[in-house]
Amino acid sequence: MLLAVDVGNTNLTIGLFDGSRRLAAWRLKTDPGQTVDGWGALFHNLVSLARLDLGTVRGFVFSSVVPQLDASISGMAKRYLGLEPFKVTAATRTGLGLRVDKPEEVGADRIVNSVAAAERYGCPCIAVDFGTAITFDAISKDREYLGGIICPGIQVSSQALVRRTAQLPQIDLRRPETVIGTNTVGSLQSGLYFGMLGMLDGILDKMLDALGRDTAVVATGGQSEVLAPASRYIQSVDRGLTLEGLRLVWNLNRG
Repeated sequence: MLLAVDVGNTNLTIGLFDGSRRLAAWRLKTDPGQTVDGWGALFHNLVSLARLDLGTVRGFVFSSVVPQLDASISGMAKRYLGLEPFKVTAATRTGLGLRVDKPEEVGADRIVNSVAAAERYGCPCIAVDFGTAITFDAISKDREYLGGIICPGIQVSSQALVRRTAQLPQIDLRRPETVIGTNTVGSLQSGLYFGMLGMLDGILDKMLDALGRDTAVVATGGQSEVLAPASRYIQSVDRGLTLEGLRLVWNLNRG
């Protein structure tokens, strides 16, 4: 079995694969202070609760945008799995050409998202990831990563507004019943939801002008299912896109 982990700024996504079949997946809060032993106990408990055996794992692949956790994640793989961890970076063989100015600056999560989007949905395609930041990644018809766009995420935008105002409450993202809010919470929800939706479709419209209107658009990430159904351009929601990208990159490099 293969254990795949994506370490994000807000969430840690974990998947366990048997060949191409995903047996289990988990999404946890990222803990920057976690230790090797803490990771070991956490992974053991998760896999045991799924009635699976951590001892049958034969591969460990991970991507990370939190450098301070790389050592403890790698240490867990070595100590508790007896495996050499495989970390995906811009230098990793992925099957995609990186047509950007500085490939080393591209986040590993964006690379694996692009690999999975190209494989599952064909090229050209756009992968939209709703995380701490909302990222838009463009892959050409020739399977080349062309770059993308990075915007503030939903929670980042909401929290920034609340911190800078004295009397506004924290709200969750949800589609409001009406566009025009009749109270403070309704006004906030309308502004956040339709503001994000307008930004989302405005950016995708411009990207489709550049890539072609036949470009596939897929969304992933924790809040993708809230906004994607209202988008004019997002065709698919794939919560497992990042983990699938890690699996594909592992398979390409394990020989």
